Amino acid sequence: MDDGYHEVASAYQAVSLYEDVWASHSDEFSAVFGGSIDTSALVVDERNLAIQAAKLLAEHTGYAGGVHLRIEKNVPIAGGMGGGSADAAAVLVACDALWATHVSRDDLHRLAAQLGADVPFALMGGTAVGTGRGDELSPALAKGSFHWVLVPASEGLSTPEVYRELDQHRIRHTGAISPVPVKPVVDSQVLQALRAGDAQMLADCIHNDLQAAALHMAPDLYDTLELGEESGALAGIVSGSGPTIAFLAADGESAVELQVALSLRGYQALRATSPVHGARVIPGAV
Repeated sequence: MDDGYHEVASAYQAVSLYEDVWASHSDEFSAVFGGSIDTSALVVDERNLAIQAAKLLAEHTGYAGGVHLRIEKNVPIAGGMGGGSADAAAVLVACDALWATHVSRDDLHRLAAQLGADVPFALMGGTAVGTGRGDELSPALAKGSFHWVLVPASEGLSTPEVYRELDQHRIRHTGAISPVPVKPVVDSQVLQALRAGDAQMLADCIHNDLQAAALHMAPDLYDTLELGEESGALAGIVSGSGPTIAFLAADGESAVELQVALSLRGYQALRATSPVHGARVIPGAV
């Protein structure tokens, strides 16, 4: 695409690994971070996506004040799981409630799309098909719950760099892989598996075009994938642009067993289920 983004077609499903955002009145725009992961490297100025989200909403609504944000992070940073996008979506919802600006859901979605390709889905949650940059969303049917074990890596991967590596991978292997479709689409088998709530069916067809690029940039991920599948996962896949690996388990008990097996081998392993809701206000949260 001319704006530097790639046209994508993705089946998105929100998982139960949450970021918590508190918003309070202030004359300025500021943010502090805490949570279960190391946030010391995060910038807390206008480059931060959460602060950008608050400023965008203020500009859109004409709100004259600012906001102080306290964000508890639990999603791996630069892990291909959209934690920063989730923060931005939550800030839009939180500031709209705090400032009583009453922005419509459609307008919030448009603002979210200005912030990044993943922010609209973080706002929406559930299960959806994303096209265009990934921000053109259509709700998709999904039955029951899927069980995942997520394994972050010690170092993140840059999404733009992974996409550049994907382009190079396609050039290197022009004769060996299928041509890139003019208009990418989500595999119908993936949508059928989601509708059926069938983990084995989903495991048989789940794939990520960015995985080859991420593995080329971080070869150690091969060992993680192999160990997870040897330890009982139905399938393992690089999440987004990586380097987090998402393992699909048959059920909740299998997910616990997989988490224990990976933990015993020294990996950080996080259990999650899907689908779950997107950004929302929790009444009475303090």
